[in-house]
Amino acid sequence: NGEASFMPARPAKRPGVTDADKTGRGGNRGGLSVQSLLKLSRGIDALNTWIGKNLAWLIVVAVLVSSVNATVRKVFDESSNSWLELQWVLFSIVFLLCAPWTLLSNEHIRIDIVNSFWPKKVRDTIDVIGHAFFLIPLAIVMIVTGVPFFLRSYEINEQSGNAGGLPQWPAKSLIMIGFTLLLIQGISELIKRIAVMRGVIPDPHETQPSSLESEVSNLVDVMKKD
Repeated sequence: NGEASFMPARPAKRPGVTDADKTGRGGNRGGLSVQSLLKLSRGIDALNTWIGKNLAWLIVVAVLVSSVNATVRKVFDESSNSWLELQWVLFSIVFLLCAPWTLLSNEHIRIDIVNSFWPKKVRDTIDVIGHAFFLIPLAIVMIVTGVPFFLRSYEINEQSGNAGGLPQWPAKSLIMIGFTLLLIQGISELIKRIAVMRGVIPDPHETQPSSLESEVSNLVDVMKKD
């Protein structure tokens, strides 16, 4: 109609910057980024490593208690149920509270003979399935059942059924504490395994020999010495 029409110009995109780059900047919007999850994983690993390394020394304490108790019983013909039960509690502390450190160090029991023959992608997938559908649900079940198990014992101040024994509720608290630590370590391992499969981080266990390889190596060394 003889009149010039003016349209607002769209701002030009910066070279090398795409819409996908804008969306991906800073991780997943509205959710936790992989790096944030890995930071959480590192915190969990540090906690369970500290707990495991310190509580592992209780094995030495348990051995000393057992030795002294056996010596006193043989030499002086005296014994105490409290010292005997203390050995059980110390072993329970190491077994339950150091289990997450064992999982972190990849020293837990697995079928190495079968696992070692599969491709790495298959092994990673098995780890993800095992952590997500077996380890984590089992830990949750043990926590849910372990908390009331401990609370009932604590409320009545449950004592040992043996004369001169120890209170029972401190030992029963180890179940919920141990499986809580195992739960968060399972979550940490799941985060790291998914990050490895996505190529975000290198496999932390890539250069670590399997238990089977270590046993075979030790056996070969023994045979060579003979």
